[in-house]
Amino acid sequence: MSTIIDGLSLGSIYALIALGYTMVYGIAKMLNFAHGDIIMIGAYALFTMMNLTGSPIVAIITAIVVCTLLGIVIEKVAYKPLRGASPLAVLITAIGVSYLLQSVAQIIYGAKARPVTLFSLGTVKFGEVTLSLSALVTLIVCAVIMVGLTLFVKCTKIGRAMVAVSEDKAAAQLMGVNVNNIISITFAIGSCLAAFAAVFYLLQISATSPTLGSMPGIKAFTAAVIGGIGSIPGAMIGGILLGLIEKLCQSVTALSPYTTAIEFGILILILLVKPTGLLGRKRREKV
Repeated sequence: MSTIIDGLSLGSIYALIALGYTMVYGIAKMLNFAHGDIIMIGAYALFTMMNLTGSPIVAIITAIVVCTLLGIVIEKVAYKPLRGASPLAVLITAIGVSYLLQSVAQIIYGAKARPVTLFSLGTVKFGEVTLSLSALVTLIVCAVIMVGLTLFVKCTKIGRAMVAVSEDKAAAQLMGVNVNNIISITFAIGSCLAAFAAVFYLLQISATSPTLGSMPGIKAFTAAVIGGIGSIPGAMIGGILLGLIEKLCQSVTALSPYTTAIEFGILILILLVKPTGLLGRKRREKV
């Protein structure tokens, strides 16, 4: 039972990160490989504010603000000038932004991991099963965030504009939608979700480093592809599935050393059977 809860908790974190990938791809049609490093910046913001104030609430609010503003700045400075460029140019730029963020963090904080303790929630017992309260809180809060995001996209004017831009950018612009603003809002939301992911990830590992976001970012991208890149429900399902697989593999001694290989092997198998992912759909390109 505890393994399942831990898997759902980790999967929820992957889902939050994957939502950032899939929203940006669905609307801007680009892969923001610097997204994982925004998590790292959020973790360092938490580390800095905890040292300055000692207040987890202030640290979390600061991380959310920093990550959201950083996402908007990255989009305006690095990606907006390449709006009409080739996908390869945008991809190379995203990788460059990723290494830039890692290098800046290393210059400021050094290469060594820094311990970060936000708060300790302890454990709770249900009969003979001992569960981590931080895992339960992560699972519940992530579920609320994902439901809220789904309602935002479906029920608000901005959300409907985001759907319109993802379907047909030119047609949405003709209908009066400000495409540039919608893309900026998408980056802001994705980066805000990355800040929450940084909080929940630090509850599990309690340390940050310049490469903190690399592996979670890659795994979350894998989750987005498994669920169907561009699909919000797909990113959620892919993240939960990947988290469960990871924790179940780690609980089996014989499989534990091969956990990452198994995760990417499952990605390959799913793409062989359904190239668009579990909930992805084929798009017809107009020429």
